[in-house]
Amino acid sequence: MFTGIIEAMGTMQSTETENSNVHFRIKAPFTSELKIDQSVAHNGVCLTVVAIEGDEYLVTAIEETLQKTNLGSLATGSKINLERCMKLGDRLDGHLVQGHVDQTAICDLISDENGSWKFGFRYDEKENVTVSKGSICINGVSLTVVDSSPGYFSVAIIPYTYEHTNFSSLKKGDTVNLEFDIVGKYIARLMQR
Repeated sequence: MFTGIIEAMGTMQSTETENSNVHFRIKAPFTSELKIDQSVAHNGVCLTVVAIEGDEYLVTAIEETLQKTNLGSLATGSKINLERCMKLGDRLDGHLVQGHVDQTAICDLISDENGSWKFGFRYDEKENVTVSKGSICINGVSLTVVDSSPGYFSVAIIPYTYEHTNFSSLKKGDTVNLEFDIVGKYIARLMQR
């Protein structure tokens, strides 16, 4: 489990394809604290550390992960939002995040709000919904929905979040990973029955 509070930004060092899998080599400030088999969220995607070499570590994404997330589009030098899994007994500052991306969305609005930023996203609304003032996880960042309508929502980004996550490099047309609120997903599923 994660909280959606980003610990650090990592940098993609290289990728290597092996059959349908892709291995990502990532440089991160906390690499020396990692261990093999540890879960780390990468833009909100939970991946397992499989190797550690100096200040870089290796994770592997399977084909399904590459199809459902934006990880396959990352290139050498890309900045990645990183969060290690939560520890029992720690404060839960964001919201409960599983690291299981539900789908992607397209950024279609970036508005400077004189001290903060408003970002808008369009997504396929077949199974997932947002609600105003509800929780959403975008590229691993726990956020509160500002505006919500079918297939669209917006969030407000404060300067700290803008500077310490990859929101600062996000552009209109970019694809982001979405993990919808776990409680909302269960309620939506029950309502379908």
